[in-house]
Amino acid sequence: MRSLERLALRVVRALDSACHRLLGWRYNPLHQSGAIAVALLALLIITGLYLLVIYRVSAPWESVARLQGDPWLGRWIRGVHRYASDALVLAVGAHVLRLFAQARSWGPRTLAWTSGVILLLLLFTSGWTGFVMVWDTFGVQLANAGARLLDVLPDLSEPIARTFAGDRPVPSAFFFLNLFLHVALPLGAGAGIWLHVSRIARPTLLPPRPLLWGMTGALVALALLVPAPLPPQADPFHVPATIPLNLFYAFWLPLAARVPVWAAWSGAVGTFVLALIVPRLTRRPREGSWAPSVVDPRLCTGCNQCPQDCPWEAITMRPRDDDRPTLVAHVDPTLCVSCGICAGSCAPMGVGPLHRTGREQLVDIRALAREVFPFTASPPLVAVCCENAAPAHLDALRREGATVHAVTCSGNVHSSVVELAIRGGAAGVILFSCPPRDCRGREGPRWLDERLFHGREAELQPRVDRRRVASATMVIGDLPATIAAFRAFRARLEPLGGPSQVDLSDLDVVCEPNAPTAAAQGGT
Repeated sequence: MRSLERLALRVVRALDSACHRLLGWRYNPLHQSGAIAVALLALLIITGLYLLVIYRVSAPWESVARLQGDPWLGRWIRGVHRYASDALVLAVGAHVLRLFAQARSWGPRTLAWTSGVILLLLLFTSGWTGFVMVWDTFGVQLANAGARLLDVLPDLSEPIARTFAGDRPVPSAFFFLNLFLHVALPLGAGAGIWLHVSRIARPTLLPPRPLLWGMTGALVALALLVPAPLPPQADPFHVPATIPLNLFYAFWLPLAARVPVWAAWSGAVGTFVLALIVPRLTRRPREGSWAPSVVDPRLCTGCNQCPQDCPWEAITMRPRDDDRPTLVAHVDPTLCVSCGICAGSCAPMGVGPLHRTGREQLVDIRALAREVFPFTASPPLVAVCCENAAPAHLDALRREGATVHAVTCSGNVHSSVVELAIRGGAAGVILFSCPPRDCRGREGPRWLDERLFHGREAELQPRVDRRRVASATMVIGDLPATIAAFRAFRARLEPLGGPSQVDLSDLDVVCEPNAPTAAAQGGT
């Protein structure tokens, strides 16, 4: 399974690289495929309401043909509905591929994954009923394939396939059942989406407006320029030489028609079960970089900042066991995804994953200052880089003269790390994050920027020269932008001269202006 994840990650990075070149990282649709899927579902419901008014279960194909014959409204609304349904499959596929490639399918994310698999089944079922409702040559082919599979089930009074034999008209009740399922399943998916994001704080349900309106405009233009096809009406006594096939929803149809029914059922059930157990197949031991956050109650001041910043609502405030009047933070390890954002949000550095709390980050940056800074030809320029953003860019930054310090997530970085680096002799610190919509910790770049430049709790202290601090976005496929950001920051530092040197043994970095020093508290 790990080899499949690595292969999927290479595919995702190649696609990201292409999208970054075409659209830029802000509007890369692959970064917000889940939000795009929700937007497309909303568009399908809106256009479907109009189609519902026109559709007649007593004359299914004729009512759709009447829509198709209306060039001013019906034809393009049907086209938007049809193309949006195809785009929805693409968006969901991109969403699944990204989460699988980034190992975001197990542990606390299991509920999101399993509910997503069920939503995917609802999506396909709704799509199949929509095609059958038209009752054209493709719709009847889909209905016959479904009847062939369902007729093996016990307790059926008569074979379903007999309904389409042509000896009597297909009853309106059949089309009403398909209409009911086609409408009810997408509406019911709303509850599924709520469950899908129920363990996420501040879920993003829609893409940025430029991308949203651009996507909608593209679908409308496609519907106007290339109207959705309407195959001939279904005729049980005439089989056309060629039947159109929708590969998004009926990719399985040619294979299912050529294998025994038991093999088709085995493949379908096996695929569904395999999708459901992916969280178990991809899970990691909760140690190392996957270890959940822990709280040191001696250091927790009860400020309530880490629960506010946690993207997964894994932290709550509870009464203390001692006689201190404040509450204490508590991390639920079954909900913690080990992003480490809480470590960056804790002013006294009392919470975080193992070896990634604020105090342990200071140990790492102090070692960097002692072992690397004294041996550089000029005051070093430190580049703190998210290791998931664009790994290939790190070596390029080193060739540019940067002292690279890789971290698991930029939101994990405590502001005191920046202060310690500058007080230890660095000319400046630039922090490279992944694109905000592609952060594996969901909100790392956002909270990092708030702490460094906008005074959010665990903020960079006023005594630090902000001119020596910068942040930038590092994206796959855009190495020139990464190098340009680094060079621009270096040029900005030149008029400032070198920093004042500090003896490393005397460094006492604190998180609050009047707080006791880390050394006085027994910290690093």
